[in-house]
Amino acid sequence: MSARAETAKETAKASVPIQAHVIDQPKRKTIINIVYLIATLDITWMFLQFSVTPYLAKKLGFDTLWLGYLQTMVGLIQLFGGPMFGRFADIFGARAALSLSCSATIVFFLLLAIASSPAMLFLHKVPTVFMHVLPASQMVVADLSEPDKRADALSKIGLCFGIGMIAGSTLGGQLNTRYGEKLTACVGAVGSAFSLLLVLKFIPTTTKAQATITNKDSENKSKSIFNVGEITRLLKFPGVMRTFVVKIIAGLPSGIFQVMLSIIAMEFFKLKPEQTGYLIAYFGITSMVIQGGVIGRMTARYSERSLLLLSIGISSLVGLAQAYMQNVFQFCLTVIPMMFALSTFNVITDSMLTKNVPSSDTGTMLGLCASVQSLLRTVGPTVGGFLYVNYGISSIGLIQFVVNIAVFVYLLQRHFPKTAEQKE
Repeated sequence: MSARAETAKETAKASVPIQAHVIDQPKRKTIINIVYLIATLDITWMFLQFSVTPYLAKKLGFDTLWLGYLQTMVGLIQLFGGPMFGRFADIFGARAALSLSCSATIVFFLLLAIASSPAMLFLHKVPTVFMHVLPASQMVVADLSEPDKRADALSKIGLCFGIGMIAGSTLGGQLNTRYGEKLTACVGAVGSAFSLLLVLKFIPTTTKAQATITNKDSENKSKSIFNVGEITRLLKFPGVMRTFVVKIIAGLPSGIFQVMLSIIAMEFFKLKPEQTGYLIAYFGITSMVIQGGVIGRMTARYSERSLLLLSIGISSLVGLAQAYMQNVFQFCLTVIPMMFALSTFNVITDSMLTKNVPSSDTGTMLGLCASVQSLLRTVGPTVGGFLYVNYGISSIGLIQFVVNIAVFVYLLQRHFPKTAEQKE
């Protein structure tokens, strides 16, 4: 049998709902709900620290460019950590992966609480190499959900993101304004410890199907977390490479704007920490409504390829609008279409990629997806800082418009590959 035929055979297996052999349906739903709670808490603590880091960095003498370097460091660390963490999750299971992530988050916040110099501020970012609660949560949901309901189930994590964004930004803004950065960071450490307790109590050792762990050769091959060949092998499955490249190119411009948002709010809009918290909370409300009540219905009615094209088209128009905005009110008008485009794009591309690989590799695939976001955070702050300082905020929006229009036209002209599920 040819290598291509073997690849197609493995791809077909990825869409077979064999997880039921490991965990029964009621328990699967309970686990998924607990994972949603863990993801919500993790996002809450992360947005809480967004209300701390920029203002603490400012006190320590950081300018816009050095803030960009700080964020670039995080992206670079997670760029390499994401795929390796995905392999770790596939090999050692969901409980070990989530426990590692939550433990790293506790250390992250403790280091932030004692940061009193620029060097310490950089040092507190080192634990982010293991901080991948969201990809680990997505892996559990992908493993335990039916293929035809996967996009809807993954979009619910986006709902968790919205709730966490609201809670974290609001809480962080209030705590930072009233009690300062140190206490706010300590609250994040305590909250992360609670998340760790939830993982140890409710998450099973593994969520993989029995069929994926019976092959001894495959098992021995997968023992190395740092096996780059096993990670890049996934890009050879039909349709994966093209979807992955689209995810990178189309996501880069909007990623630049996202990582620059806290700086834009502080420098361009002149917002205080509390006001920035309210602005991010508005993002969260919008995201919560879209991912909780819109995306699930749309995935049931329209094909993933159509929704991907729609999200890219809307994103290009959002970039054009943001290029000419002058104040916070005008920016708020672009938030709804922006969040719809971002949410739909991320959910659909993640769903397409996990359907096109075997179920035993969903963690690694989602780790690669997370590395895309890390890549955006790596180049985004430096590129965004350069563009903002030299050409203004309009340059970021115009680049988003041009790049997304180009990708949109490309996808219209070429037949986008169907997922294994659609081919059947």
